[in-house]
Order: sequence, then structure tokens, then C-alpha cells
Amino acid sequence: MKKVALTVAVLALGLAACESKTANAVENTDVANGMEANTNAAAMSVDNALDNTANSTDNLANATDNAAANTGNAADNKM
Repeated sequence: MKKVALTVAVLALGLAACESKTANAVENTDVANGMEANTNAAAMSVDNALDNTANSTDNLANATDNAAANTGNAADNKM
């Protein structure tokens, strides 16, 4: 009877230890998933910022070209 009680106690302690580790593993997985989501969001923000900068640079170049063309046209029309 003592052996059965001891076996049950050991199994119960082992099961309790597994539940604690499982809870920790789940919590660690949640933290890792959250970090991955934050990293992905940050990468997308950087990509968007680079795209916006490139678009702004293109727009500025086009505006400069248009201003130069308008200046040339104004000079031609004055003659």
C-alpha cells in the first residue's frame, strides 16, 4: 500500500511539474510570437518609409524637370 501511495505521489508531482513547464512554454511561445509580429511590423514600416522617400524623390525630380521646361517655354514665348 505504501508503494502505491508513493507511486501516486511521485506521478502527481511529475504531472504538476509538467503542467508548470507547459504553461511556461506556452507563455514563452506567446512572447516569441508577439516579438515576431512586432519585428514584422517594424520591417514593413521601414519598407514603406523607403518607398515613400523614393516616391518623393521622383516627384521632386519631375517637378524640377517641369520647372526647367516651363522656364524654357517662357523664354521661347518671349522671343
